[in-house]
Amino acid sequence: MAYWLMKSEPDVFGLDHLEQMPNQTEHWDGVRNYQARNFMRDGMKVGDEILFYHSNCKVPGIVGIAKVVREAYPDHTAFDPDAKYYDPKSDPDKPRWYMVDVQFVRRLKRNISLQELKEHSEQLPDFPLLRKGNRLSVMPVSEQAWGYILDLE
Repeated sequence: MAYWLMKSEPDVFGLDHLEQMPNQTEHWDGVRNYQARNFMRDGMKVGDEILFYHSNCKVPGIVGIAKVVREAYPDHTAFDPDAKYYDPKSDPDKPRWYMVDVQFVRRLKRNISLQELKEHSEQLPDFPLLRKGNRLSVMPVSEQAWGYILDLE
């Protein structure tokens, strides 16, 4: 099993939204960064666990846990001219963008804020979220970082 962090803006698609979906499951669409796409397409497997991170909000941080329930498949929003994430260069016969399905597991007991994570940077030396300039919406998390972060809860 692998561990991941996925970022989303809570007013666009937050943990509340995921929890309220049928079967508490939804596809994770709209990723338009090649490195993040590669993580989803090539790395994510059913059963992998995800730290659900709220970004672009008053207190950014990790708010819950989800899991991968369907491995990567073409992101249909790339082909729909009316969709927010439409990509006119994406071809259904040779898809450029992929998505996975994720399912709500649980809320954390509290928001573990970005600021708090930064205060623990010495204990999280390989945590990509804390690297300067890292703006990826999908990133791997080491088993050590996963355990340490959940111990902060």
